[in-house]
Amino acid sequence: MTQQRLLMIEDDTRLANMVGEYLRQSGYGFVHAADGMSGLAALQASPADLVILDLMLPDMDGLEVCRRIKAQSTTRGMQPHTAVLMLTAKGDPMDRIVGLEIGADDYLPKPFEPRELLARIRAVLRRGGDAGAAGGAHKVMRFGTLELDRDARTVSAQGSVCELTSYQFDLLVALAERAGRVLSRDQIMEAVRGRELEAFDRSIDVHMGRIRNAIELDPKDPKRILTVRGVGYVFAKQQD
Repeated sequence: MTQQRLLMIEDDTRLANMVGEYLRQSGYGFVHAADGMSGLAALQASPADLVILDLMLPDMDGLEVCRRIKAQSTTRGMQPHTAVLMLTAKGDPMDRIVGLEIGADDYLPKPFEPRELLARIRAVLRRGGDAGAAGGAHKVMRFGTLELDRDARTVSAQGSVCELTSYQFDLLVALAERAGRVLSRDQIMEAVRGRELEAFDRSIDVHMGRIRNAIELDPKDPKRILTVRGVGYVFAKQQD
């Protein structure tokens, strides 16, 4: 099995060295970049399976780095949907909400335990590696003009490709597989085998907003993913 490669973009060299040693011992390839431009250059030179991205960098905003990573994933030859795990300031929910909105796959507040970081990395990479595992004979799912290809891990609506993170793709598939059934946030998270919901965590709603922006004709008046107030979400069986 090919060793999975991780890139950490972090200006705290001491922290990066500690994390790097721990992740190498856990079987991963590890590369460190001390600023945003160096990190983007490292990705250009050799794609990574996952980027551990600090939002506080000396040369540029980490959110801008995340935007460029996601853009370069499809325009400059990187692996598609390069996963991003953000390191955010503890107690600042807006950082993680904005990060998720621009395409990050997960977040971890500082300070953190290396074991939790490893668990988050494994969860994100597992989601990306499970393409088609549960698809059976129905690899492509069609709902009107919406098409989900599990093998290619792509989504198209009205003939146009929709940009979703790996996690958002899995969330959409989980809902589509249960079309017509109302799912709570806990049930949705369990269905994609992601991390458990934290108290007052808005990340699932942020992801749903991103998915709607990608697949709905009018995200403000959704017809495909409907909110059931006080319960959760339901994927409409009948669609145009």
